[in-house]
Formats: sequence, structure tokens, C-alpha cells
Amino acid sequence: MDIEHTELEGLYILKPRVYADGRGYFFESYNDRELRQQGLHFTWVQDNQSRSSYGVVRGLHYQLEPYAQTKLVRVISGKILDVAVDLRKNSPSFGKWKSFLLSDDNFLQLLIPKGFAHGFSVMSGEAIVFYKCDEYYHPEAERGIRYDDTSLKIDWQIPPEKITVSEKDRDLPAFNRAEINFRV
Repeated sequence: MDIEHTELEGLYILKPRVYADGRGYFFESYNDRELRQQGLHFTWVQDNQSRSSYGVVRGLHYQLEPYAQTKLVRVISGKILDVAVDLRKNSPSFGKWKSFLLSDDNFLQLLIPKGFAHGFSVMSGEAIVFYKCDEYYHPEAERGIRYDDTSLKIDWQIPPEKITVSEKDRDLPAFNRAEINFRV
């Protein structure tokens, strides 16, 4: 597995080695030993999976400390634009975001560290997204930021009239009003 650093400290792209032939393909989607050799140590405690249709935007979600989550995200079926926003107040990239195309064709995975908000838009007819978390879901610590925050200016690569967002996500605060308690 190849592990690539991104411009945002702690945010990584994981590229598994895919072995394909006329029968299909095989790849190792997770290898704890390889991550540990790169200095990445996690104890995954929860797996989540969602299915969404074209134009759905989920996020931007996170959990406050002490319940912050590292996430390892991949697409089982379809294609998404995955977005991570740095919420670590003393980070040089505080308030910056990066987006990555994850699909069942490119096999890429995104490792999102604690202190980041996470969201995605569905760019295919349907997408099944799977992710591991190193902390359990704690509803009392759940927070978020509006997907269309004007200061972040995230391009979800979906025409605005085609975006579908839950009522809960539409009611999230703007970035400058969000409750954030992360430090590097």
C-alpha cells in the first residue's frame, strides 16, 4: 500500500496495490502493519457504511474532543468527492480544505485525522461509502458546519439545484460560528 502525504498535515491518501485479471480484481484494503511502519497507529472500533444517490451532500461532520474520530474512508460502489476541513485552531492549515475523488475504479482511501470535519458529495448515480473510525459515535459530541459555508467556498462539483442535503445538515452553523475545540 502506498501512503501519500497531502498539503494538510495528517491527511493522507492510501493507494492499495490492485491485482486485476480477466476474473476481476483483488486488493488488500487495510493492513495495520504497513500503516504502523509509516508511524500511523490506530485502533479501529467502529465501521460505518452509507448509500446515497446522485447529488447528495453529507456533512460537514465531526465530533468534539475527547470523542474526536480519525476516519479511513473508501468507496465500495460509485464515485464521490470527499472533503476534509482542518479545524485545528493552531494548525497552519486551519480553515483550509482539500477534496479528493474516491471511486470503485480508483480504489483510493482517505485517512482523515482527528480535528477535521468530513463530508462528501455523490457524483455517480449511487454510491456506497465505507469508513472505519477510531472512536465510537457520541451524539452529545456531534457537531458540524454548513456544506455551503461562504467562507469555505467548497466546490462540491454538483450543480446547486441538484444538491440534496438533510434538514439536519442544512441547519448546521457557518464555519465562524461552529463549536471547535481542536489543537494540533
